Amino acid sequence: MPTLPWTVPNEPPQGAEVYVFASRFETRTRWGALKFFARTPAVWRQVSKAPGAYGATLKAAPLRRTFWTLSAWESPAALKAFARSGTHAPTARGLGPQMRDAKFVSWTVTADDLPLDWAEALRRL
Repeated sequence: MPTLPWTVPNEPPQGAEVYVFASRFETRTRWGALKFFARTPAVWRQVSKAPGAYGATLKAAPLRRTFWTLSAWESPAALKAFARSGTHAPTARGLGPQMRDAKFVSWTVTADDLPLDWAEALRRL
């Protein structure tokens, strides 16, 4: 299963509260998974430069049609701004019809807890 490494666009202040967001997407078909996989690099470039992003990673199981994201943000507002801008916004809208299931979860940690652990994210999802 390919996993993109934890990327740190912006260093958080030491001890700061960090907003964590995790998601799980399952596509209806393998064609949908291929579309998701093909659009990942552009969104990954966007998150790697996003204001307020403290870290992100992605796991992909394209043959199982499943993808997981895990990211850390300055605030819910920073994540919302990212999601509604750049490449992410039209990509999310365009992939919507391909989705069979999507789950989202969020929680907070301190900056000292970064990078985030996949085991905790998967447990919460």
